[in-house]
This record gives sequence, C-alpha cells and structure tokens, in this order.
Amino acid sequence: MTKVTAIVNQKGGVGKTTTALNLSYALSQEGKKVLLIDFDPQASLSVALGINGENIPNIQTLMMAEIEDKEVKEDYIVNINKNLDLIAGTLDMAATEGALVNVMSREMILKDAIEKIKEKYNYDYIIIDCLPSLGMLAVNALTACDSVLIPVTPEYLSAKGLALLTNSINKVKRRLNPNIKIDGILITMLNQRTNLSKEILENLNKTVDFIKEQFNLDIQIYNSRIPISVKTGEAILNKKSVIEYEPKNKVSQAYQDFAKEWVNF
Repeated sequence: MTKVTAIVNQKGGVGKTTTALNLSYALSQEGKKVLLIDFDPQASLSVALGINGENIPNIQTLMMAEIEDKEVKEDYIVNINKNLDLIAGTLDMAATEGALVNVMSREMILKDAIEKIKEKYNYDYIIIDCLPSLGMLAVNALTACDSVLIPVTPEYLSAKGLALLTNSINKVKRRLNPNIKIDGILITMLNQRTNLSKEILENLNKTVDFIKEQFNLDIQIYNSRIPISVKTGEAILNKKSVIEYEPKNKVSQAYQDFAKEWVNF
C-alpha cells in the first residue's frame, strides 16, 4: 500500500525541499520505491535535482488534465535513480491556483491525480514537497495525503507558526480528509552550541503540548534532529542529495537515521 506524505510548513526556509529530497533518497537506498512530487511553484526540488520542469510534462500538466477532465498521454515520470522518481514542478504552477477557483471539488484535484498514479505505478511512498503557503494548493496537498511531516527550524517565528499550521491541518481533517494524521515534527538546521537554540527547543516542546491539548491531536517531535551544515547547500549546487554528495557528513547521517525513525514510527 502506498503511503502519501506531504512535507508542509507555511514558513519558507525551514528545510522542506532538503527534507523531501534526502528522506526520499534514504528510503530509495533501502530498496523502497519512492515518487517525489515537486508541488512548489518555485520548483526548488526539480532545480535541486537538475531537472527543468518547464520543458516536460509536470505536476501542472496533471493538475490541468484533472481540471479539464482529460487524460495525460505523455510520460510525466522522471527517473532519478533505481528506486527514486520525480514529477517535476514548474514556475507556472502559481497560475493553477487561480484556475482552481471555479472548479467543482477543487480541493480534490491533486488527490484524484495521485489516485491514478497509484493505480498505474507501484510506489511504496509518494512524498509531496509543498509550497510555503496555506492557500488552495496547500489544501490540495493536505487533502491528497495520508500524513503530514512538519520541518521546523529552532527559531521563534517557526515555532509560533506551528499552531496556525496545525489549525489548518485540523480543518482539513474535519472537512476534507478525515484520515490525515501528523507524522511528527522534524527539527532542522539545528546549531546545538547556541543558547538560543536550546531556549527555542524548550518553547517548541511547550507549543507541541499546547497543540495536543487544544486540537486533540497526537503529535510528536522526532528524536532525530538535522544539524546545520554548509554541505547541504553544496549538495544542492551539485544537483545531489547531501547523502549522495557527502555520505559521511553529519547531515547525511542525521537524515538516514531520521528515515529509519520515520518508517518505524
């Protein structure tokens, strides 16, 4: 059975794309068949993999086909390695949000597209790299997924926005996707040597306790924490996951540990 997970945070710069790429790569190295969907109009994930989504069938192609009730005959799957595939993003995705305004069941468009993918291909995991927004595209991702993974940096604003994000997820759960669950919170870009990070981590734990009580949601902070490292940026510049680029780097090890923790949760 395919598990569909959306990597979500309405704040940019928290490591959504890096997490999507490295979690997927780690899973593929363990023999799991994984599909990445670049659902961010910035197309950062596609760029990180050296793929130009403008010239090939992409996620917008699938969305517009669903809106217009058409079949996509072109091959929209890009193979990255033996067990890892990608559906590319495109800068034109921003226009799709406007196109959804007058569409019947507009929240279900991505879900319908993914259901067809699941019927056609045998993936263990489909991972959606979402845009930093809580608009209609984000609602589509939340409606289409089985679970949500929330990357959070040890910053005040990142922790503060967590309650807002959780409230949005809870609304989707009540109205559109009763089976959605929050897998957990992954702390990224952590510098454990600073007192500020330690203080923010304490506040984050308090925020999670508040969310559990306020929204009656089971939510956890993963034991795995992703440290900050210049190797992450270097890997993206070289069109690779950090695990592939520098396998023994502390970030690589952290993402591999996290992949095991995530699968076994």
